[in-house]
Amino acid sequence: MAVARKAGAALTTLGLTGAALTLLLGFMWAPTVDPTSWNSPEAYRILYWHVPFAWSSFLAYCVLFIGSIAWYARRSELGWRMICTGSDLALLFGLGVVISGPIWGSAEWGVPWDWGDLRLNTYGLLTAVSLFLVLARGSQPDGQGTRDTIAAIGLFGFALVPVTALATTWYQERHPGIVIIESEETGLAPEILNVLLLGFASFLLLFIGLAILSDTLQRMESRLSHLQRQLDQEVTH
Repeated sequence: MAVARKAGAALTTLGLTGAALTLLLGFMWAPTVDPTSWNSPEAYRILYWHVPFAWSSFLAYCVLFIGSIAWYARRSELGWRMICTGSDLALLFGLGVVISGPIWGSAEWGVPWDWGDLRLNTYGLLTAVSLFLVLARGSQPDGQGTRDTIAAIGLFGFALVPVTALATTWYQERHPGIVIIESEETGLAPEILNVLLLGFASFLLLFIGLAILSDTLQRMESRLSHLQRQLDQEVTH
C-alpha cells in the first residue's frame, strides 16, 4: 500500500501541476478566438479546464460501470472499490464541469444554464446520480443489499454517458458541438489545440493519481473494518 500511496501522490501532484500550467497558458499564451463568432471571446479560455473536467468525469463513469459489472458478476471486493472510486471521482470532476460551465455560459449566452439544452440536462442528471451514490454510501449501512442497489444505480448512470456525449450531435441547442476532431474544419488554432491536449494529459494524470489514492483508502478502510471485527470477536469470547 505504501508504494501505491506514493505513486498516487506523485501522479496527483504532476496532474495538479499540469492543470495549473494549462490554466496559465490558457489565459496568458493561447490566442484569442474570432470575436465575430463569440459573444464573449475571452470567456472561451475556461474551456481549457472545462473540457478535460468533462472527459475525466466520463472516465470515472467507466470505472463505475466496470466496478458495477464486477460486483454483480462475482461480488468482487475489487469491483466494490471501483464503484466507490468511480462515484467519488465522477462527483469531483462532475462538479468541476457544472461549476465551470455556467461561468462560461453566463458570459457567452447571458444565462448560466439552458434548460432546453439536451447535453446540459443529461449531464446535470449524471452529476446528480454521482452525488446520490456518494451520499448513499455514507448514509446507508454497508451490506450486500446496499451494494446491489448502488451498483444498479451506477449502471443507470453509465447509460447516460453516451447520451450526454452524443447529445450535441443529435440535438444542438446552445452547447457547442465536438470541435477538436478536425481542427482545419473548425478553425481551431494549433496553439489552442496544444493547450487543450496538455489539459487532457494533466487531468488524466490527476485522475489516475486520485484513483490510486482512493483505492488505497478503500483497502485501508476494509482492513480496518476486518481488524475491528476480529477485536470485537476476541472481546466477546
